[in-house]
Amino acid sequence: MSRVLVVDDEPGLRQSLGLLLADAGYSVTSESDGAKALARALAEPFDLILCDVRMPEMGGLEFLRAYRDRGGAGLIVMMSAYGGEEAALAAMKEGAYDYIPKPFRPDEVVLTLRKAEERERLRHTVATLRAQLDSSPAARALIAESAAMKQALALVARVAEHRTTVLITGERGTGKEVVAQAIHRASARAAQPFVAVNCAAIPDALLESELFGHVKGAFTGAAGDRPGLFEQADGGTLLLDEIGELPLALQAKLLRVLQEGEIRRVGDQRTRRLDVRLLAATAKDLAADAAAGRFREDLFDRLNVVTIHLPPLAARREDIAPLARHFVARLAHRFGRPLAISPGALAWLEQQDWPGNIRQLEHSLERAAVLSDATVLEPDHFRREAPGAPPALPRTDGEPGTLGEAVEAAERRTIAAALEATGGSRRDAAQRLGISLRTLFYKLRQYQLD
Repeated sequence: MSRVLVVDDEPGLRQSLGLLLADAGYSVTSESDGAKALARALAEPFDLILCDVRMPEMGGLEFLRAYRDRGGAGLIVMMSAYGGEEAALAAMKEGAYDYIPKPFRPDEVVLTLRKAEERERLRHTVATLRAQLDSSPAARALIAESAAMKQALALVARVAEHRTTVLITGERGTGKEVVAQAIHRASARAAQPFVAVNCAAIPDALLESELFGHVKGAFTGAAGDRPGLFEQADGGTLLLDEIGELPLALQAKLLRVLQEGEIRRVGDQRTRRLDVRLLAATAKDLAADAAAGRFREDLFDRLNVVTIHLPPLAARREDIAPLARHFVARLAHRFGRPLAISPGALAWLEQQDWPGNIRQLEHSLERAAVLSDATVLEPDHFRREAPGAPPALPRTDGEPGTLGEAVEAAERRTIAAALEATGGSRRDAAQRLGISLRTLFYKLRQYQLD
């Protein structure tokens, strides 16, 4: 039960407010002037204080200043029949939460106090979640020594509290999903689901059902009702990664979801209202795609409310060494053995371009740690494989190696050639190779061809 202190020199008003607020579920205490109220407010904890502006001995604004100067933490709502907007502005500048002009309606007072309580709960929730975010592995991976990353993380902190749609852009491997998780964890939705889907990894024919769900009999094989990813993320956050790969027909349906706040399962006649915050990520230039007709302009405008751009690792070399130390410490914990990295190795890593960005740096460190028994990683542990090149075959004496090694080498070359021939389009490369997109993703990770 919240405690409220009513401060007013009119006995009748103190009594009526006491009865009103007690009926609304508050514990109410009252004082007739500012000096007595100040002594009591500093001696006892009050969640909310309703204070008149004009009183003998000590006026409301003087009480407000003294209470704040001495560390009072209760939310203060001022009341007055005098001064109008000027009095309200003066009270807000001194730290009041809100201002109610007299005479007021009873429901107006209760509603104002309810709003003040909700704001305070939200403030505490955000502070708690930010503390959790600061200690989480995802947050520690958001290394920000460079000015560009500090600017990006400042945006993360700013947008986390709001429901605003955020578009996260950057090359593959720059940490877009990690940033999306950070936004979710620092928001009031942190206790609710975070659902991420890669739009490029699901065949077009299945994507609508994956996103929106389906009902029994909607299509061959739909043996029962199934909720989609939007419903799974209800109350939380949904990340649509590689949103530039979304087919145009589905883009129109996604736009309707953003506009109406409701979805319709495949084969269903009714809509379902949802509370989902949407984050989107892409390595593409969506503005160029929209101008060329490959992406809906109205959907791009709806997604592009706030954009957080993550620069490539080569453009923020100040982050390479701290990222490397972070990953090495994590590998030491994971492998259960001492592991460090030498200054020389850090300097060598900083000189590389890392076309695969943070993901490639992490994989290279892990590979060096796995293939070496050393407790300190040196430049030689990395020079065997230059960043951007496929991993060297186990045999280096000119022999073809085992049959498995030869097959892997052939697969790696074929996949690399298909990607080059299709301009980097994974969907087209998978079709050219005669394999599923999911299989191609597995092979890319296996051969580290990102």
